[in-house]
Amino acid sequence: MNIRVILALLAALLLAVPLSLLAGRVWIDPLAPQLQTASVILVELRLPRAVLALVLGGGLGTAGAAMQGYLRNPLADPGLFGIAPGAALGAVLSFWTGYAAAPYMLPLFALAGAGGAMALLALIAGRGGGVALFTLAGLMVSSLAGALMSLAISLSPSPFAMSEIVTWMMGSLADRSWHEVWIAAPLTVLGAMVLGIAGRDLDAMTLGEVAAHSLGVDLLRLRALMIAGVGLTVGAGVAVAGIIGFVGLMVPHLVRPLTDRRPSSLLLPSALAGALLMLLADCLCRILPLAGGELRLGIALSLLGTPFFLRLLLRMRKELA
Repeated sequence: MNIRVILALLAALLLAVPLSLLAGRVWIDPLAPQLQTASVILVELRLPRAVLALVLGGGLGTAGAAMQGYLRNPLADPGLFGIAPGAALGAVLSFWTGYAAAPYMLPLFALAGAGGAMALLALIAGRGGGVALFTLAGLMVSSLAGALMSLAISLSPSPFAMSEIVTWMMGSLADRSWHEVWIAAPLTVLGAMVLGIAGRDLDAMTLGEVAAHSLGVDLLRLRALMIAGVGLTVGAGVAVAGIIGFVGLMVPHLVRPLTDRRPSSLLLPSALAGALLMLLADCLCRILPLAGGELRLGIALSLLGTPFFLRLLLRMRKELA
């Protein structure tokens, strides 16, 4: 069953990628005689943006599937660990201090923020803490990062810096180039590989921590793999595109009924579905006619994800009634 799902998602991606290259405010006709002139637009603007959407969507989808398996919670999202807010805080500080104008400084600040959140999360959870303590630690880190971001915005040294911070936090792939692809792709692929290593242990975690430990799962090693994998995938995405939510929440739910529901068998389909969702959402942002420019990708996915999340809550309440 998984092979069919993977092949279907790959076929959908093969159709969606050419569409994303042609779509935009100005559609490119592949049969037009001026296609040679448009090749610069395709190679330098739209192709890196499409590749970045695939990379970030795949990373967020993988992280979401792994988190839901680890926490045994279908409502878990990569932002729950506090790593995404930590990365966002680092990026906000780069704008606040003015270092964002220097090359590579914005992603470096964001990755440093993600690393700091990972270290703080591991320190608070401790060696003997279980999943419940780990989740609460993630919520605390997320709340702390959010409070510090609000403080940085309120103490912004200039209206320009405040505008840049607010715009960046909306999340977007606009004006991204191969520069951002080379930053995000290696980190995201490495993070996805780390989460893939944790796949079999995540299968055992579906039986509970005690049962998983009795089956030989090293819980401390598994938690380290989760922190590293989610930190790399989410931190890389925030570093180059800002905050983009709900992909890791929605994608596992969409593909789980098509698999055998084991976390390890859900990772690759979630990666492919996440890449497809991000690519289609970015295409939608480009073609929507808005007077003030294109719709921000983070806003578009929030508009899709919020009703989806509400539907999940209502379904869970109905099941518990």
